[in-house]
Order: sequence, then C-alpha cells, then structure tokens
Amino acid sequence: MTSCFDREDTIFRVLVNHEEQYSLWPEWKAIPAGWRDTGVQGDKATCVAHVDQVWTDMRPLSLRRFMDEQAAVEAR
Repeated sequence: MTSCFDREDTIFRVLVNHEEQYSLWPEWKAIPAGWRDTGVQGDKATCVAHVDQVWTDMRPLSLRRFMDEQAAVEAR
C-alpha cells in the first residue's frame, strides 16, 4: 500500500512551523498543531519546487538567531 505522502497524484499544501521549517501535507488532512498553511497548494512537484525556492537555509530559526548573536558578540 502506498502512503498518501508518496503519491504523485495527491494535492498537497505547503506548511511551515515556528522554526521556519517546511513540509508538504496532503490537503485533505487536518493541519497538525505547530504548523500553519503557507497558502501554496498543488501537485507534489509544484509544492516541492516552492519549498526549494523559499527554504534556502535549512537551519532552524532559533539556531540562525543564536549564530547571528554569537557573530555580533565576536565582532565587538
């Protein structure tokens, strides 16, 4: 049996969490807690292309902020 996440004919939506990490989610499933809909929806290829375009830094937001703070301290 094929998972709905593996199917190419499923309509997906692009979700993002508070750490600015992205996920594809079948449009018919309830959005899980901690995630929000970005408004992008379509076939798997369309959604993957969008995520590839916008998620250019895979580090979680909290890590990026920490590293920026450390760099600012070191620059002093």
